[in-house]
Amino acid sequence: MNDMRLTERNVASDTAKMRARKVQVYYGDNHALKDVDVDILDKTVTAFIGPSGCGKSTFLRCLNRMNDTIAGCRVEGEITLEAENIYDRRVDPVQLRAKVGMVFQKPNPFPKSIYDNVAYGPRIHGLTRSKAELDERVEQSLRRAALWNEVKDRLLSPGTGLSGGQQQRLCIARAVATEPEVLLMDEPCSALDPIATAQVEELIDELRENFSVVIVTHSMQQAARVSQKTAFFHLGHLVEYGDTGQIFTNPRDPRTESYITGRIG
Repeated sequence: MNDMRLTERNVASDTAKMRARKVQVYYGDNHALKDVDVDILDKTVTAFIGPSGCGKSTFLRCLNRMNDTIAGCRVEGEITLEAENIYDRRVDPVQLRAKVGMVFQKPNPFPKSIYDNVAYGPRIHGLTRSKAELDERVEQSLRRAALWNEVKDRLLSPGTGLSGGQQQRLCIARAVATEPEVLLMDEPCSALDPIATAQVEELIDELRENFSVVIVTHSMQQAARVSQKTAFFHLGHLVEYGDTGQIFTNPRDPRTESYITGRIG
């Protein structure tokens, strides 16, 4: 796998933000993910692609221990963030999720004001020391989510009153408000119309200046547009990982080629 990481942004071998080695996931007796090895590079968008049920969302949820919340789910192997094993007993999953934020498939703003949606994370993690600092953090997060100009005059209005695309950008603002190191996105555009999808894709490209972004997508076109690295999952295996251009134009594994060309899906 190491030979696939050398072409992006000069030599990328030392810029892995997260590393997964020999990761297995079981749901009861079902062995859902098998021997996954992958590096998530710093300030890079990594796309996970593959057919439905192939394990890409399961693996995404391993990266911030969301699988901890699923009864009967067991994760084995090692996943590190900045060389620290995130499954170590001393790691607090709540603190981990401040560092590895998540945006879900359907926009899920809290039933609170726009301001309180974004301020929630900084408040519970004690990241700001004054109202002025919190105000600044909220504005910065909304600007990063390309939403500030649309909502700055109605910050006290409910977040649930926004359009679908605005709600998803609000959820992105909420996720980046804790200054995470990694931002996970599980099919963030699947519930959005084409215009809102284009806005979120443009936003993803801007976010990688400050964050490592991992996106699960069922759209190969979207993966090709937004990512620099792509990982192809099939039947619980990580089949291939490399530069997005190489995966789509010159895949090394025949299973990847079959998926890209539509023969399996």
